[in-house]
Amino acid sequence: MTIGVGLGLMELPFSSGAAFRRWVDLCEEGGVDSLWQTDRMVSRRPILECMSAMAMLAGATRRIKFGMNVASVGLRDPLLLAKQCATIDFLSEGRLLPAFGIGSTIGPDWKATGRPTEGRGRRVDEALDVIAALWRGERVTTDGEFFRYRDASISPLPVQPDLPLWIGGSSRAAVRRTARIGTGWLAGRETPEEAGRAVAAIRAACRDFGRRIDDDHYGAGFYYRFGSPDEPFVAERLKVLGQNFPDRDPRDAMVVGEAADVVARLDAYVRNGVSKFILRPLGPTDEEIFDQTRRLIDEVFPAVEAMNRREAA
Repeated sequence: MTIGVGLGLMELPFSSGAAFRRWVDLCEEGGVDSLWQTDRMVSRRPILECMSAMAMLAGATRRIKFGMNVASVGLRDPLLLAKQCATIDFLSEGRLLPAFGIGSTIGPDWKATGRPTEGRGRRVDEALDVIAALWRGERVTTDGEFFRYRDASISPLPVQPDLPLWIGGSSRAAVRRTARIGTGWLAGRETPEEAGRAVAAIRAACRDFGRRIDDDHYGAGFYYRFGSPDEPFVAERLKVLGQNFPDRDPRDAMVVGEAADVVARLDAYVRNGVSKFILRPLGPTDEEIFDQTRRLIDEVFPAVEAMNRREAA
C-alpha cells in the first residue's frame, strides 16, 4: 500500500485563470500525486465544470494525474461521459483518474434541472454499465429503464487498458455498486473511522461478487489550512461547510494547525485502510493558496515519505 497525496478544489479560490494555471504548475513541479475537481453545475459561488477542468489539465501538465471528485453520473449522459473520459485519457497519455458518484440530493443541481431524485441509484448503476462497456470497446445496444442506445461505440478508446473506475458514497447501495463494478473507492465526508467501516463493507461485498479491489485503491479527503482555528476566515469556511452539509459536523472535514496535525489526520485514515488522499487548501487570496500548497509540499510530503517507508517495513 503506497500513500499518495493529491490536491483538490471545490470552489475556485483563484482570482483568474492565469492564477489557477500557476497553481497547477506549482503542483506539477512540486511532486503532488494528482489534482481533483469537484462536480457542481449550479452554484452562486465559482466552481469549475469538472470535465472541462480535466481537459485543461490534460494539456497543461505532463506528469501529474487528475480526476473528478466525483462526477455526478445521475445528471449526465453516460455515452457523452464515456466519450469525454476516453478522449481526455487518450490526449493525456493515460493520466485520467475518473471517479463517479450518484450526486447529492441536497445540492441545487437536481432542483434546478427539474430531475427527480427517485430512482437515481438505479440510473447510476445502468449508466456505469454503459460506460464500462464502451471503454472496453464494445458496441452497446440497450433498452434500459433510463437509457436506450443502438450500436453505440466510441473511438479512440482510453489509453489505459483498464481505465480506473472509482466510485464515491458509503451507503449500502454505494458499497454494493463499488464492489460490483468499481476499481476504487473515494470517501466523501466520512471520518477516518467511518471510512474504515466503509472499506470493510466494500471488501466483504466484493467477496459476494467474486471480485477484489486493490488494497491501494481506497481514498479520502479533507480541507486543510496552516494557521489558527481562531482566524475569521476559518470560521467563515466552517459556516459554508455547515450550510452545504447540514447533517455533518463541519470540523470533521477540516484540519487547521501545523504539519503535524495534517499528518495525524492522514495517519488516522491510513490506519483505517485508506491510502490515497485529496487535500483541499484553504486561503482567501491567490498568494495564500500558493503558500498553503508550498507548505504542504515542504512540510507534509517528507512525513508521507516516512509513512510509506513504515508501511513498506
